[in-house]
Amino acid sequence: MSRSQHELVNAQFGPQANAYVASPVHATGADLERIGALAAANRPVRALDLGTGGGHVAYVLAPHAGTVVACDLSSDMVAAVEREAVRRSLQNVTGTVAPAERLPFSDAEFDLAASRFSAHHWADVARGLRETRRVLKAGGTAVFVDVVGPPVAALDSHLQAVELLRDPSHVRDYRPSEWTAMLEEAGFRINEVQTWKLRMEFASWTTRIATPPASVAAIRSLQTGGAATTTAYFAIEPDGSFEIDVAWFGATAI
Repeated sequence: MSRSQHELVNAQFGPQANAYVASPVHATGADLERIGALAAANRPVRALDLGTGGGHVAYVLAPHAGTVVACDLSSDMVAAVEREAVRRSLQNVTGTVAPAERLPFSDAEFDLAASRFSAHHWADVARGLRETRRVLKAGGTAVFVDVVGPPVAALDSHLQAVELLRDPSHVRDYRPSEWTAMLEEAGFRINEVQTWKLRMEFASWTTRIATPPASVAAIRSLQTGGAATTTAYFAIEPDGSFEIDVAWFGATAI
């Protein structure tokens, strides 16, 4: 039976909610620390963690915000984040179940919005960005962090293929140029774009989302059978571990 994109995401991530709360890749990183520092500088009255996943953005926002809303398509994810927030004594974190494309919030409700490693699963990123702008106050701060596609077509195709094999709910890792165009069209002024490499340990990368063995084998086949330029670009290791491009987009609602 065919499923919608939202149903695919919910089916993929709901059963793995606790794994994402505990995931070291998601729970750490200089970009996560920067989001916390940004919140400390801005002291938002109301902040939004969009596509909260394991809730790690919400946890770093909470000490510096009046209220933090952890929003995700998966009710299991939101429930796991709410439990973890209680465990951490973060009483100002609340959960909301909703897709990025249809946010159940009023216009100009938030002072700050952040989304990290979520947008590549959204059914309609452009619409999700417009919704983010709608719920942000004019002059509000937004940060989007996500895996981005390489500029070379063959490399981009490799990345999208292994992502989709690992997780059928994957839509697209957008290139930085695509991100900036969509952000500007949604009503944001882009203040900063930074990119860096992030190493993905293969076994945990596939185990975390419960990738079936046949799909794991297909990913390894693509890795071992690809061109030398692909191996070099992604720094593919003998065990399948590799590097991806990640970008930070800092923006202001205009």
